[in-house]
Amino acid sequence: MAAKKVGTLIREARTDAGMTQEQLARKIKGLSAADISKAERGEKDLTNEQLKLIAKATGVTQKSLLEAPKGGTSSSGKTSSSGKTSSSSSSSSSASKSSIKVTAAEKKLVELYRAADSDTKKAAVRVLKGEDNSIQGIVGNVLEGAVGALTGKK
Repeated sequence: MAAKKVGTLIREARTDAGMTQEQLARKIKGLSAADISKAERGEKDLTNEQLKLIAKATGVTQKSLLEAPKGGTSSSGKTSSSGKTSSSSSSSSSASKSSIKVTAAEKKLVELYRAADSDTKKAAVRVLKGEDNSIQGIVGNVLEGAVGALTGKK
């Protein structure tokens, strides 16, 4: 039962990321498209490390895949801008309650945030909350210039 639950979550995460089984398998060392297919059907158990790599490749939280066998998260665990997870709206999942679309830019921000050290993460949160005006002013000026360049207005 647990393998089937994890398999459903893997399938949801993969399809929400717009990936085929082959594309996902290429990102996970030691897994073939056939292995991904078996895992999605609940016929193959994956290691925690493989689940972590799948989570990273598909943009879901590792927790959503790692805790599924324990009866934890029952959604695909898409990461929102607040760092919380929300479920994917899929007609195949009765546990799904809401959906969130993550743009490529948002996904890149999440990837950069995850790779950052603790101090950088804290600074980023302060900027996003508007608590660090010195950096916010610089970012605002850069964004103003970029918008001006794109629209032809200065």
